[in-house]
Amino acid sequence: MDAKVTWQGKMTFVGTANSGFEVQLGTDPGAGGDDDGLRPMELIAIGLAGCTAMDVISILRKKQQEVSGFEVHAHVERASEHPKVFTHVNVEYVVEGHSIDPQAVERAIELSVTKYCPAMAMLSKTAKIDQSYRIVEARS
Repeated sequence: MDAKVTWQGKMTFVGTANSGFEVQLGTDPGAGGDDDGLRPMELIAIGLAGCTAMDVISILRKKQQEVSGFEVHAHVERASEHPKVFTHVNVEYVVEGHSIDPQAVERAIELSVTKYCPAMAMLSKTAKIDQSYRIVEARS
């Protein structure tokens, strides 16, 4: 995989990788930016949430769970001193559907954490990562 960012002026960059999609990066005015894009560390948190989300929803669908809504939240704590790395992440899975089996959710999360999600594997080398989940019964 190759990725690049291209400077657009001030503290604004456009990032792209092999897929060809673009994402704008920026920062707040206190750091010389225009508050016009995602922060790089936000992208890392989004990458973690997206990586495990794709694993878990794929596994739940294979387990024929009736999922009608699904979100993954990454609640991140960072070091107070530079380089301000992630120190703790709680990954919260919110599964909405009909008669969702808690054991199926637990197993899907376990497989993502221990086998499939490379973002989880990389970040767990430097930050404590734990998981929680909620099941919400969908309205009929």
